[in-house]
Parts: sequence; structure tokens; C-alpha cells
Amino acid sequence: MPTVRLYDADQPLTLASGQQLELVDVAYTTHGTLNETGDNAVFICHALTGDAQVIGPRTDGRPGWWETMVGPGKPIDTDRYFVICPNLLGGCQGTTGPSCAREDGGEIWGLDFPLLQMADFVTVHRALAAHLGVRRLHAAVGGSLGGMQVLQWALDHPQDLRHAVIIAASSRLTAQNIAFSAVAREAILRDPGFASGRYGETGSVPSTGLSIARMMAHITYLSEEAMSEKFGRRFQSPGRTGGGFGIDFAVESYLAHQATSFLNRFDALSYLYLSRVMDYFDPFATEGVAARAAEVGTDFCVISFDSDWRFDTGHSLRIVDQLLDSGASVTFREIPSPWGHDSFLLDVDRYQDTVRAFLSHHGPEEDGGGV
Repeated sequence: MPTVRLYDADQPLTLASGQQLELVDVAYTTHGTLNETGDNAVFICHALTGDAQVIGPRTDGRPGWWETMVGPGKPIDTDRYFVICPNLLGGCQGTTGPSCAREDGGEIWGLDFPLLQMADFVTVHRALAAHLGVRRLHAAVGGSLGGMQVLQWALDHPQDLRHAVIIAASSRLTAQNIAFSAVAREAILRDPGFASGRYGETGSVPSTGLSIARMMAHITYLSEEAMSEKFGRRFQSPGRTGGGFGIDFAVESYLAHQATSFLNRFDALSYLYLSRVMDYFDPFATEGVAARAAEVGTDFCVISFDSDWRFDTGHSLRIVDQLLDSGASVTFREIPSPWGHDSFLLDVDRYQDTVRAFLSHHGPEEDGGGV
């Protein structure tokens, strides 16, 4: 996977908070070919625990996380579009984050890493797009936290993108949303293995805290219907009838598997930093923020799923209402799906048809601003 140093001591990254990062590397993948006019790019923003590997096999054999949406002939067609997907700033899959060294060969950032805002993700995304020669994005697309990045980008720099696709996202987390993330973070912070964020140096691992965070969050990604259909009250082993505190039920086994897999691919500090960005995200708190997007003519597509209770349709309708009040062009679809929040990662025909049709409505163009 290619990695590029977008910021260094001569040109540091100035964050929305005013703090600076003097070294920022970004890991990313691309698929397809950028056309001569540099305007057929689709930028994919990943969700909380995603990464840059949007499609294609990984070194461990696992597929990319959005094989259902991206690829030749898929709704985001790599035969037509130049697809870019970076790992997020603050992440742990090749891009600079709190588990990285402050400088080449230096000590690990840990909790001294500056707090991030959604606008910081967008700043780095724009720098990567410019590095790759993109003149104007055909679209930015993202689900969950990825959708929030797309919204921030479209509001702050609408001249950069012609289409904004915001899926299963929110413009302002509810108290319940924040509460779930707060418990997850507490599980990590209270794990003795966390060692005040210095676990990379002590050799300890906050595996218990990170496992609990993942298991609890994963419950919110699935609908009750999906869990009932997939697991019901089945025992994991036919001969086991329970009575202890082990893994008796199939759903318990599933959550334990999710936790174990997560420990092998994600970092506790990144979980803290990235989830905190979502808590503070509230772009419409600034009055008139959507007016520029309406003036520039950015087209928005907002999609929700009727069984998603993590970010239910009310979250999407709030985005739609704010954009429409500013005169922006908005397409909204609530998609029937039994799978809850994770529907945005799955094969759901009406959802995929909506994205395909929206992106195809207008082909890549030559006019407009630039990244």
C-alpha cells in the first residue's frame, strides 16, 4: 500500500485547533485511472474502524471492506472512476496517529497526540487529492463516520466536489450515541494494560478494554431483527446447555470472535481519538454554513436504513432539512433493510442502485473549482 508524506517540518499540518503536526504520512489505495481532465475521481472516506483497503485482498487474505460497492461494474465503477481511499489521520493502518512516533525515530505520541476535528480529516484528504493530481472530485462518498467527513468537506469546500454521498451518518450525535462511545472509551482507559497511553513502550496491551469497546459497539451496528435471525437463542455447541459464565450462546461466540479479530487490526489510542471526533461533530451549529454548497451547486445524496438505530433516519432527515433550508440540491432515500447500521457495507439492491444512479446522473465534468 503506498504511503506519502504530505506534511513535514518545513510544511507542517495546522489543525483546526491551531496545533501543528510536523510529520504526517498517509497510507492510501487507488483503483481505476484518473482521466486527462482530472475530474473523474471518487474519494471514499472510511468509517470509524475502516482503513484504506476498500477492495482487493489483504496480506492476511481478508477482502476489502467495501467490495459490495466498489469495483468494475459496481455502483462505484472503477472502470469509470478513479477511486481514492486513504487511512484516516489518527488511524492505525499506515497513516499518522497517536500510536506513531512524533518524529522519525522519536518517542510515541500516546495521549500527547492533539485532539482532532472532522475538518482536520478533510484538510488531509484535500492534500492527498491534490498530490494525486485531482482537479475536482466527481464525488466524495462515505458511510457512518465517513459520511460525516463527506458532509464537512461539502460544507467547507463545496468547490472541491460535484456530488456528496452521505450514508447512514449524522450531523450531531445524540446523548445516547455519545453515551455508547463514552462507555467504550472508559473500558479502554480503565484497562491497566492501557498504561496511560504508553502501552507501546511498556509492552502491555489494553486487550480487555478494546475488546469490550468493540463488542458493545458491534451490538449497535446490528438491528434486533438481524441478531434474532442470525443467532436467535441458539447455543454455540449443541451439547452445551449453559449454567456457567462461559460462551454458551451463538451471539456470545460471535461477539467474542469480533473482539479477537479487532485486537489484531486496530489500536486503542486510535479508537479513543477517532470516536471523540464524532462526539463533537456539529457542523450546522455555524449559521449559514450550507449556503456556499447551495451556491456552488454541489448535489447531495443522503441515505438512511430503516432498521438502523445507531444513526436512525432522523439523523439523515436533519441533514436533509438543513441542506434544503439553504437551497442545496438534495436527494434522500430511506432504504428498507433488516441489517441495521451495517447495511451500508452489505449487498442491498435498492441502496446500491441509488448510489449508482446518483453518481451516473451527471458524468465527470471539466469546469468548476479545484482541490
